[in-house]
Amino acid sequence: MGSLALSRAEVLDQPAPSIAGEVARIAREQLAPLAAGIDAGTVYPAEVLREFGVAGAWGSHVPHEGPADLRCAIQAMAAIGEVCGATAFMAWCQTTLVWYAANSTNLKLAKRFGDAFSTGRVLGGTGLSNPMKSFFGIEKLKLKGKKVDGGYIVRGALPWVSNLGPDHYFGTIFEREDDQGIASGEPGTVMFLADCSDPAITLTPCKPFLAMDGTGTYGVQFRDVFVPDELILADPAGPFVKKIRAGFILLQAGMALGVIRDCINIMDEVDNPLGHINRYLPQQPVHFRDLAAELEAETMALARDPYNEEETYWRKVIALRLRAGEASVAAAHAAMLHCGARGYLKSHRAQRRLREAYFVAIVTPATKQLRKMLADS
Repeated sequence: MGSLALSRAEVLDQPAPSIAGEVARIAREQLAPLAAGIDAGTVYPAEVLREFGVAGAWGSHVPHEGPADLRCAIQAMAAIGEVCGATAFMAWCQTTLVWYAANSTNLKLAKRFGDAFSTGRVLGGTGLSNPMKSFFGIEKLKLKGKKVDGGYIVRGALPWVSNLGPDHYFGTIFEREDDQGIASGEPGTVMFLADCSDPAITLTPCKPFLAMDGTGTYGVQFRDVFVPDELILADPAGPFVKKIRAGFILLQAGMALGVIRDCINIMDEVDNPLGHINRYLPQQPVHFRDLAAELEAETMALARDPYNEEETYWRKVIALRLRAGEASVAAAHAAMLHCGARGYLKSHRAQRRLREAYFVAIVTPATKQLRKMLADS
């Protein structure tokens, strides 16, 4: 695993709660004042993301001599999400980028980027929204590549990739135009790191979203980009994606847990002035405390074994992710109803939580894709 495996030994010197606790402190002190600006799209919190990296948030899940454990990474992401759902999404982007590099057999790549990604010195994201849909028969791959001496030439465009900037990296997949595969007849695929500083890569700001405008989300165009062998994560990509897919999905649970926790906080905050009337609402904070505890316990159990290849394990991962997205929306909906008119103010975070919760439910793999995956498996 190269330098990435070594970096985790340092993280293991700290008990997991200390990392999540330090991340929570940074979130309260440094992230909370920025949350409204991140939501509005006027702030991209690069320095805070690097602070989280220094605290160990991005490196705790790096495999060490074989096994991997995602629990601390999810706990840290949940602590971030309790303050700002958009930043929890960026945390997922960063931890997933680390997850890609950590699992690559390209030792040159691991040595070059391992510590840089896991410590937050270099930030970046995951461009697997389109490929993940492609692998499950929802859409076709949008990037194409041809083999040349020393690497590939890649062209095409991705509509949305997050946690990006001019000096960032992200992982994605292209379809080989010069390789029609073997017996299956399906095109070959290659996963690689894209360097946003490459002049042949163009980042185009997206139209305003309902939320998440401060997440560094861009449309990315590849104009005959040369991708050297040193940036190849996996060739072919298929077996690699099967290895990392459970981690890719499980890490998203941190976003959901954080949003749900703060929705419970919001309901508790209005209990004193509005409890006499809110008690008539069908969903109460106690219901979501129980639900959050169930989701967290199941997440922590699955997160201990992200390389499990059993189909029953994979179905549990998909089902958990589906429940987490639906629970996020339900908790945010309940928080809005408990707040009443005060939650309808733009200045109140209840409406921000509702918008963030819908993102948890629609980010890849979205609710409808998860249901399709369960039906197909």
